[in-house]
Amino acid sequence: MLLLALDTATPAVTVALYDGTDVIASSSQVDARRHGELLLPAVDRLLAEAGLTLDAVTGVVVGIGPGPYTGLRVGLMTADTFGLALGVPVHGVCTLDGLAYAADIQKGPFVVATDARRKEVYWAQYADSRTRLTDPAVDRPADIAERVAGLPAVGAGALLYPDTFPVVHEPEHVSAAALARLAAERLAAGEELPAPRPLYLRRPDAQVPKNYKVVTPK
Repeated sequence: MLLLALDTATPAVTVALYDGTDVIASSSQVDARRHGELLLPAVDRLLAEAGLTLDAVTGVVVGIGPGPYTGLRVGLMTADTFGLALGVPVHGVCTLDGLAYAADIQKGPFVVATDARRKEVYWAQYADSRTRLTDPAVDRPADIAERVAGLPAVGAGALLYPDTFPVVHEPEHVSAAALARLAAERLAAGEELPAPRPLYLRRPDAQVPKNYKVVTPK
């Protein structure tokens, strides 16, 4: 087994290689504006560090969000392309699940929250590092304050809103290493992973304006 894992659903551009036993190479760079520029060079660099070529990959794992439209689709399109080119399966993993899996919290319940912009967070509640209790959602922190009151939180979204999330644990951003380990664990248990399709939860920021004038030549 050689899983190539990647995620671009948050400001982190993160890539990892998992050989069936452990993560043999990983990389994470935080830059919300350069997902497309950083992702492929990171894949090339990790393969070179591991002394491997792309055709050694037997499966691809990709974070499916939730996340902003532009960044999220970079990772998903790249994963789909690798899967088609190599003829290998592409497995989706919820990005929030990856953060929960890597959390340094011994006991639940707890909340994972990432930055959704527009003064909102993408979030979900967990019983423990492997068990999600709620579907991923997008909300203003003040609107969910009563639901998450008293719960520790994980993620960069929680750090932005200390009034709602006063106790925040590591990690701040998702890592492809955690996604790879979680996917491998679930596959070994015979679980079916989600399709590599995006969890946008809302429309993209860029939209066609309403009532625009159509100009045609006379």
